[in-house]
Amino acid sequence: MQLTVWTYEGPPHMGAIRIAASMQGVHCVLHAPQGDSYADLLFTMIARSAKRPPVTYTSFQARDMGADTAELVRKTLRETVERFQPRALLVGEACTGELLQDQPAALAQGMGFDCPVVPLELPAFTRKEHWGASETFHQLVRALLRGQQPRTLDPVAEGRRPRANLLGATALGFRCRDDIAEVTKLLDSAGVDVNLSAPAGASPEDLLRIPEADFNVCLYPEIAQSTCVWLERMFKQPWVKTVPIGVGATRDFLIEVGEVAGIETSAAIAAGRTRLPWFSRSVDSTYLTGKRVFIFGDASHVIAAARIATEELGFEVVGLGSYSREFARELRAAAERYGVEALISDDYLEVESAVLELAPELVLGTQMERHIAKRAGIPCAVISSPVHVQDFPARYAPQMGFEGANVIFDTWVHPLMMGLEEHLITMFREDEEFHDEAVASHLGSGKLTAASADTTPRPTSTAEPTRSADGIGADAAPVWEPEAERELKKIPFFVRGKARRNTERYAAERGVARITVETLYDAKAYFGR
Repeated sequence: MQLTVWTYEGPPHMGAIRIAASMQGVHCVLHAPQGDSYADLLFTMIARSAKRPPVTYTSFQARDMGADTAELVRKTLRETVERFQPRALLVGEACTGELLQDQPAALAQGMGFDCPVVPLELPAFTRKEHWGASETFHQLVRALLRGQQPRTLDPVAEGRRPRANLLGATALGFRCRDDIAEVTKLLDSAGVDVNLSAPAGASPEDLLRIPEADFNVCLYPEIAQSTCVWLERMFKQPWVKTVPIGVGATRDFLIEVGEVAGIETSAAIAAGRTRLPWFSRSVDSTYLTGKRVFIFGDASHVIAAARIATEELGFEVVGLGSYSREFARELRAAAERYGVEALISDDYLEVESAVLELAPELVLGTQMERHIAKRAGIPCAVISSPVHVQDFPARYAPQMGFEGANVIFDTWVHPLMMGLEEHLITMFREDEEFHDEAVASHLGSGKLTAASADTTPRPTSTAEPTRSADGIGADAAPVWEPEAERELKKIPFFVRGKARRNTERYAAERGVARITVETLYDAKAYFGR
């Protein structure tokens, strides 16, 4: 077992809770110890949900271990059904509950409830949250559609437009609410109606209508791919595999919709409005061309982000990875296209090491990479879950479709442009109009008076801890002269860390005890060859 500060995914029962919290009329009962209800905070405090998730815990305590915990399960199930009157009941175990082997799902199936009971097998010690959500949704759909037969649908003969199911959006997902709205508008422009969206916003009765659609759209493969594969096999429903994130992917999505639905979508593609292509070709974008970017997150968003970065913004992908082990093959194939090696890991320290080693100019990742980049002084934009409260905006901010491309451009480019502004201000800090003691330019020349001067004590040096790249301890590391520190600050902050490490390495290898301005430029010339 490894202790950690952060984790990209919770245990699989957290995925089950996400499915229940996404739907209407579904309740989840978990055999779990007292105090295991921390998940509520993720929905109410971070995702800002108006209600707590529909989950009930048996909440056994240490003193219950010597008694009949199975009876506690039965009691909790009876009380839950009586109180909440669910139209579908999910029953499973949390990590500790799994060790007791009480088999709560089997107990629930034998209690004669009127509503469908869906047993959940969630191996807590081998699987993670996204797998748990995928498996829960899959089992729920299978349980509700059991006994239904494939239908022969013909939109033309029936005098209607083609219908699609949007599958995969869940609570705690990244911008799912707005993505559903954007894809619905996108399909409408192509002449396709949305039959239903699930699990987000759906009820058990809605899931019974899944076979009424002509095809499925797999919006989030981590959640819905296994369900789409099963529906294709059992109900002959084709599914759209392209995730419409980015201008190119959105156009490909509409082309694939046309092929699957048997309709012409060229007019919808031509009518698509996005400013990303214009922005990326504008004069200001020359500052962006060739920027080195590191990408990490769930597989779907990472693969989409890598395509946008290279094909639509002219960035260079120097690192790419994901914590989604179930999609490692797809990640490695994408990494091969960009000439890098995929990092498949759920250890944030390993990700941090990769970021520091590659020294990119922009990081695209989760909330963990935001913290990593902040410590390294690198601009960062969040593109994937797990995220914090600021990434559940009240405003409309999709990632998918043409409007999503506009949002992505703003989100990615602003950190870079603000970084340039910060660098320019720092570079001209000693200028007569910009130094700390200068008055505002509209007030004339001169210095601040004693009364108005900022008397806040300032540290004599804001240098990062002197630590060489090859692991030399702080005591043995070369010492920076003040002039060299000032010269270092003139280097843009997003590559300053790499310049510092290279200089310290250069000095250490040559036995230089004190780094001067000359040492800084000698190292620059050496590593620039």
